[in-house]
Amino acid sequence: MTGTPVPPGAGELDLDPEALRKRALTALLAARARTALLTDSVDDHDLTAQHSPLMSPLVWDLAHIGNQEELWLLRAVGGRAALRPEIDGLYDAFEHPRASRPSLPLLAPAEARIYAADVRGRALDILDTAPLHGGGRPLEQAGFAFGMVAQHEQQHDETMLITHQLRSGPAALGAPEPPGATDAVALPAEVLVPGGPFTMGTSTEPWALDNERPAHRREVAAFHIDSAPVTCGSYRRFIDDGGYTEARWWAPEGWAMVRAHELTAPLFWHKDAGQWLRRRFGVTEPVPDDEPVLHVSWYEADAYARWAGRRLPTEPEWEKAARHDPASGRSLRYPWGDEDPTPERANLGQRHLRPAAAGAYAAGRSPAGAGQLIGDVWEWTSSDFLPYPGFAAFPYREYSEVFFGPEHKVLRGGSFAVGPVACRGTFRNWDLPVRRQIFSGFRTARSA
Repeated sequence: MTGTPVPPGAGELDLDPEALRKRALTALLAARARTALLTDSVDDHDLTAQHSPLMSPLVWDLAHIGNQEELWLLRAVGGRAALRPEIDGLYDAFEHPRASRPSLPLLAPAEARIYAADVRGRALDILDTAPLHGGGRPLEQAGFAFGMVAQHEQQHDETMLITHQLRSGPAALGAPEPPGATDAVALPAEVLVPGGPFTMGTSTEPWALDNERPAHRREVAAFHIDSAPVTCGSYRRFIDDGGYTEARWWAPEGWAMVRAHELTAPLFWHKDAGQWLRRRFGVTEPVPDDEPVLHVSWYEADAYARWAGRRLPTEPEWEKAARHDPASGRSLRYPWGDEDPTPERANLGQRHLRPAAAGAYAAGRSPAGAGQLIGDVWEWTSSDFLPYPGFAAFPYREYSEVFFGPEHKVLRGGSFAVGPVACRGTFRNWDLPVRRQIFSGFRTARSA
């Protein structure tokens, strides 16, 4: 499927400088409040420990958040002198792999907190006077740098929440339960998305990141897609039918992973006295059949889809199901329309510590009738992570460009752990197909 650029259209966020300033302030404060919750809820030992070689110590994430804010807001936008140039290398994610970070001379928890707070105070001073208009420098236009930094912090908040899930010991976090499904019985198993062109990506969403750009036309044949993500109960039937014991359902690399690690179920599941249980943020509980399955790799999602006689949706199919409005012919910012997420529309921002039951959030459904496309679980697609036609790296290659290629698969839609500022109908996530610790699930599709 090829793409051709399209001009900016309706439905994109258009705010004046003062509204953008307020929006940036709100996003930055929300991210910092969440960072404080994730780091203040454990002691210094847990902050400095490495709970998994796949993850950084929590204290590294804390100082890295401050360092990135200093680099982009204080130095790049504000033109300020470096506060702590000697630590830049310590907190460069490309210079030190996660497994090696505990051995670095990292800032201690108290020092990391002081540094991050100092940077934030100076950044807010810069926000007060920065020219957030179209005639400014690219980093300043529409407050992009401030939106980018808020998104970056929320992304690391999600990473830190994954670390909380991986840590041993009693629960350190709490949250209310998500809403139930009010009409799950009446919800169809799948919905039809008509064939034809649609606009994918964006050219005018102010804080969209480089891999979401530019907007372009895609032709997509008609297809059916699940109305909700695949549930634990459905996935359990795959397990019970020998899903992890039959090579025919698996891509060769996936089957090798199953054999090498003796996988029998999603990460954090185990069976006791004939009952499937899972560990979730320090609590062991029965696996809920009506909840979207979580912590599955791309290989597991692909194997389930084959077993079910279906397939994973392509990335263009997923975005068309989530954004295309047949009545107007345009692409929406979110499945429900152009308005920002609300608690009635999507499970985002760590408001809950689990996905909602399949069929929840009726107010968040797309024009095609698919629900929970935003929030709850990241959804694997069949697509490799590749640039859109006309892609240009901004403001640095290492955000997206260095990851393009067949090694990474695209996930869409966000999870309950994603901040609303870092989730929209065009937002693209990517990861290695073996990854299971992330808050990943999936839905299936079939050609019409």
